[in-house]
Amino acid sequence: MKNKFLKTAFLGCLFITMISCSSDKESKDEETDPPVLGTDGLTTQNVTNYIVDKKATVETVALFYNLKKLGKTKVAIGQQSAFDSFYQDTGGDSDIKKNTGYDPALLGSDFMFITDKNNNNQSDNWFYQQEQKIISDTKAAYAKGMINTFSWHLREPYNEDTFYTDEMTTDQKSKAFKSILPGGVNHEWYKKKLDKLASVFLNLKGSKGELIPVIFRPFHEFDGSWFWWGANFCTPEEYKTNYKFTVEYLRDTKGVHNLLYAFSPDNSYTTAEGYLSRYPGDAYVDVLGMDNYGDFNNQGSSGVNKANAKLKMLSNMVLTNKKIVALTETGYRVTASTPPITDWFSGYLYSALNDNPTYDANIIEVNYVMFWYNDTNGYYVPTNSVSNAADFKTFTLKPKSALLNSLPKMYELPK
Repeated sequence: MKNKFLKTAFLGCLFITMISCSSDKESKDEETDPPVLGTDGLTTQNVTNYIVDKKATVETVALFYNLKKLGKTKVAIGQQSAFDSFYQDTGGDSDIKKNTGYDPALLGSDFMFITDKNNNNQSDNWFYQQEQKIISDTKAAYAKGMINTFSWHLREPYNEDTFYTDEMTTDQKSKAFKSILPGGVNHEWYKKKLDKLASVFLNLKGSKGELIPVIFRPFHEFDGSWFWWGANFCTPEEYKTNYKFTVEYLRDTKGVHNLLYAFSPDNSYTTAEGYLSRYPGDAYVDVLGMDNYGDFNNQGSSGVNKANAKLKMLSNMVLTNKKIVALTETGYRVTASTPPITDWFSGYLYSALNDNPTYDANIIEVNYVMFWYNDTNGYYVPTNSVSNAADFKTFTLKPKSALLNSLPKMYELPK
């Protein structure tokens, strides 16, 4: 769960911040090449059997295959808004690159401003300018060989002012999600929002005119109650219905074939049965994700073991369906009043991403991890000028960590 620390700030501020803190830990890991897990049966010939869109572009199919294979030995490391949100507004290269010398492997973006009611598609409109900046960043990341993922903090369908339930009336909270389902009073409104997304997806093109693949992560952290699509405001069947409609509308009605779809609750689930309680099915999901700040929020080794167990739970679940596993959001936000935790990256997080023997499960295979974004007053990823800079750099140099320089060609299937 992410706790708010900024409101939809001012229109000159780049994003809405949702703080989530993190953890402490003492852990040791061997500085040797990580073991290669056994073959999973995924081949370049059968890969389309396991993805949501059977008409996916060749680059999208390649992204799925290469990201899945990468997870046997590496974890791709990325950050939300890495090209635009900087600690102390330093600008320039991403804060990850400032620290390590390399770009992140993954860039996180959001449709919040793109689908905002105030975006009038005019060049002098601030929201439209943010849309153009996000599109530009996505294209730049793709050109570098990075992976792109989009979340969507969609504002409620009544006043379109917020996505947080503590800013909505009781009546709005109880009806908002139901109203966008097929047959609901706001279903057409929702389709128009999806039309906007489709337009963006279909105009994300590389230098050769090819569509840029994107991992799309709608209605995340649904097991909590802080968003209007949370578990308190819709039944499991209603959530599944909307997720399926979203996929089918984009894929089948709008003809968007450059997407992989991510299913991404918060960290409340500890069993496969619980995790799958709102799962729309393998036919609609490419990425089994989990946002997890809480287990790393000063929870020490016990928190690491909890996080590790949950990631192993997901890893065991994909042995048959070949899905991608991701820590879709995580981090520990450091500010002037919240100091860093010693070895948070190289000790605690790295242990959670690896075969921590404390938890007795078969394997762990995490394909990517994404940190939340830095801003003026705080950071999730240290720059090269703060006290825990070395800890993050050490984390990125460990055998299983991958920044851009460690990625294969993600958009080409191996011959």
